[in-house]
Amino acid sequence: MIRPMDFELKEPDERIVQLSLGAAISVHKALGPGLLESTYENAMMIELADREIGAKRQVEIPAMYKGRDLGVGYRADIIVADCLLLELKTVEALSALHIAQLITYLRLLRFKRGYLLNFNCKTMAKGIKRISI
Repeated sequence: MIRPMDFELKEPDERIVQLSLGAAISVHKALGPGLLESTYENAMMIELADREIGAKRQVEIPAMYKGRDLGVGYRADIIVADCLLLELKTVEALSALHIAQLITYLRLLRFKRGYLLNFNCKTMAKGIKRISI
């Protein structure tokens, strides 16, 4: 198991975080709740590009065991500036499983912080959950 103290974690600067969360709020204001995750993901990529923030979508996350690739298909929804993970959801409520998934992805990516963004909320502010390791 990878423990956070075994390596240095990448920490996003607050400007990147604020611009990314602002992008999520803008997307939610424009589209509202009730659409597919992929729709919000595409809109987020447009919004981040408009804000001149480098981001990648559906990034493969390698999982290793004893130095060997496990060959599992984990994918991060959006990675911003190579240091911030955004996992998008369209669920009635975030669950412990969603949080555990994000924590695991943060550990595998060696990122300090990520956000669960649930676009299926009345307001985006209620759908943002910060997770740090």
